[in-house]
Parts: sequence; C-alpha cells; structure tokens
Amino acid sequence: MSRPLLVLCLLLLLPLSAAARLAGPPEVGQATLARDLANIRNSGELRVLVNQSRNSSGEVKGQSIGVEYHRLRAFEQYLNRNARDGRALKLKIIPKAKDQLLGALQRGEGDLVAPGELLNVRGAGNLSASAAIRSNVPLIIVARQGDRRYQHLEQMAGRSLALPAGSAAGEALRLVNQQLILRKLPPIVIEWVDPSLAVEDVLEMVQAGIFSMTAVEQPIAERWVKVMPKLRLERHLLLADDGDMRWYVRRDTPMLGASIDRFFTTYRSPSDQDAAFQRVYRRLYKVHYPLGRAERQRLEKVRPVLQRYAAQHDFDWLTLAAVAFKESTLNPAARGAGGATGLMQVTPAAARSVGVSNIAALENNVQASAKYLAKIRRSYFNSPQLNERERMAFVLAGYNMGPQRVQSMRAEARRRGLNPNQWFFQVERIAMEQVGMGVVSYVNSVNKYYLAYDRERYLLEPQEAALNARK
Repeated sequence: MSRPLLVLCLLLLLPLSAAARLAGPPEVGQATLARDLANIRNSGELRVLVNQSRNSSGEVKGQSIGVEYHRLRAFEQYLNRNARDGRALKLKIIPKAKDQLLGALQRGEGDLVAPGELLNVRGAGNLSASAAIRSNVPLIIVARQGDRRYQHLEQMAGRSLALPAGSAAGEALRLVNQQLILRKLPPIVIEWVDPSLAVEDVLEMVQAGIFSMTAVEQPIAERWVKVMPKLRLERHLLLADDGDMRWYVRRDTPMLGASIDRFFTTYRSPSDQDAAFQRVYRRLYKVHYPLGRAERQRLEKVRPVLQRYAAQHDFDWLTLAAVAFKESTLNPAARGAGGATGLMQVTPAAARSVGVSNIAALENNVQASAKYLAKIRRSYFNSPQLNERERMAFVLAGYNMGPQRVQSMRAEARRRGLNPNQWFFQVERIAMEQVGMGVVSYVNSVNKYYLAYDRERYLLEPQEAALNARK
C-alpha cells in the first residue's frame, strides 16, 4: 500500500468526532440543572430540541411536514389530556444542527431531543433514551438512477460518499473501512458536506448527479424517493442495521422519560402523514446538474463578464454563476415573467434602481445584477454579526422576495427564539411558515449550484490554477 493511501486509511480510522468535525460547539457541554415533568408543567412549556432538517421538523404554511412534528404534536396532546391541574402545556420547537443536539440538551437549552434520525450517542453521558420508535433501522446506500450499480460494498472501495454533518453512517462506514483495509482495499472516502446541507439536500444533489452517492436511514430514503424519483435505493448495500430511532432526555428527568415511554405504547403514526409532504415538496426538489459538457461551455462563454463584475462588487464569481444558472440556466437571451431579462433575470425596475439601462445586453445585465445584490448587502445585511455564508443567503432571499420582507422575518425569528443571523434552518423556518417554500427553495438551489461549482473550482478557473501552480 502506498504511503499517501496509508495516511488516508489511518485518517479514516480516526474516531468520528475527529474525522467529521465541521462546525458548532462540542457535542456535549457542561451540564446544568435539568427540568423534570413537574417543572415543565409549572412553566407551561416543553422545550423540544429538533434536528433542523426539513425531513424531521419542517412546517410549511401551517402544514406539518417533518416526521417528528406529528409525533410531537400527539405527545403534546397526550400530556395535556393527563394534566391534573388542567393547565395547557405548549411545545417550543428549538431547531439545532444534528451534531449539536446532545450538547444543547446537556447545557439545559431544551428538555427533550427528538432527532427524527439515528443519533450517534457514543461518549455522551447522562442520557436516557426512550423506547424505540423504529428498531434495527437499516443504513443503506442511495445512488442515482442510471449510474453504475454495485453488488457488494467491497466494489465501492476507493469511491466517495457524501454525508451531512452528524450522519450515523459515518460511524458505520468507519467500521466498513476497517474491514476493507484489512483486505488491502482502499477505504470508501467520506465527503463531509457543507453544514448548510441537511440529509434531504444531499439526496437532492445525488439525484442531480452532483454527488455520486450517499448513505441514509432506509425509512428516510423511502420517504424522499416519493418526491425525488430519480434516486435509486440500494437496499442490498447495507452498512448497518442495529440502530434504533429514539427520543432522548437527561437521566435526571425520570418522570419525563417515563411519560414519553407511556406515550409510545399507544401512539401510532397516521396513515396519511406523508400526504402534505408529497403535495408540498413534489415540485420543489429539482436541482439540475450544472457541470455537464453543454453547461460548462455556456459558463465559459460568460465567465469573463461574471468575473469582472464579481470583482468590482466583492463577490465570488461562482456565486454570480450559481445565480445565473438558477435564473436562466446560463442563457443570456432568456425572458421571464414581470419583465425579467437575460442571464441574471434582472427586472427593469431593479436595474434602474442601480443606474443601469439596456439590460438586454449581457454586460449590462450582469452589471445590474451585481450592483443590485451589492446594494441589498450594503443596505440591509452588512452587520459584522453575519458570517459570509449566511450573509449571502440573506442577500439571495432579499433578491428573490425583497429585503424588507426578509428583515421582518429576522425580527420574527428573534421574537421566537430562533437565530436571526442564520438563514439556513432558522430564519428560513419563518419563511416556510409565512410564505411557503418558494424563497427557501430559491436560496437552497443557488447554494447547491454554488457548492457544485466550488467543488470543481480548479477546473472552472484554468488560468488562475495555472498561475497558482507556477508560484
């Protein structure tokens, strides 16, 4: 085995926490005083930490979409039916990144963790798990229809697999890789994706061909294939099947834990719980592959003008490229609704607001878009409290539906205890509830196209790559 491959193998055998640390605080923080059921009833509020994935906890214009929402609302009703003093208890939903849920529970930020996925609890002490919601959940490979089929995991040696942060498949793959290395085969390479992507985002990017494969809990894959029909579920490529989906509380809240277990003895999932899910999401998860031969050729033709105006207004040119692909699939002659024109689908009113005319011309079209995006950033989202990823997400949301509306959503997020400085999974929840999935889908799509371009930046910037190689 070559030295570089040996180093890679050793890295892949590190504990998951060392190999996959992407963002956020450590999984377990300093414990604080817990609230058991009596304290929770006295407060009138049960604080539930949920996985921020839309699969687990999404709500769109009053319709519960996330799988955990149905269970949690039923649990809320169960607690209120059994209240001795007649006081109603309300849920406070607190979305967190999956790999931050247990730390938040230990720090006392919530009373209950309802992840909706398998959760790696190794090394997280002082936890009490509920009765299993689903037992022996298979972790399977998911690929794209038409791509190469593998009959055995060994055939995937040396291939890459995209996983969202906190995925239970990471630990399962570590064990699989141990066996591959013992057989002198290269390991399966895990690509830990950008933390703005949840499990459903990774599945969409697999469907689009941006990622080749992922691994996910079989019930989640079976749910999302209903709205992403180009996915192929490889049930025979089984990474593990010994994990249980559960809720989690702290050990020092035994009454809350006992109440959850009693609830699960009688709870049955509604037969139509996915009806709203399919109705809302069926037409939304439609990201396309932006790096095919024809798409690359179109991008190369407009690259100089994108780079010119991106540099003038301090944008990454690939961000403008991602907007252009979403808006027009890189077609400078595109015509849209409301007078939207050209590569960037700029409206005449937006162009006039930044002093640009004749937006049918490619140069003017890109200039107007870049100036308008910069104006939104400067006037509304220039706070140093925003990191650049989130700042751009807010700018894109403002570009799509107006920056004043986005600012009002940030104010509502702050009032609700969400993070007003985080669009992904936080302020976007307010958008989902108030206006539906349109703007959320728009920002998510541009983000995915940007990430797809960024993965191949070295191929899309040949001159820059050559200059860097000579330095």
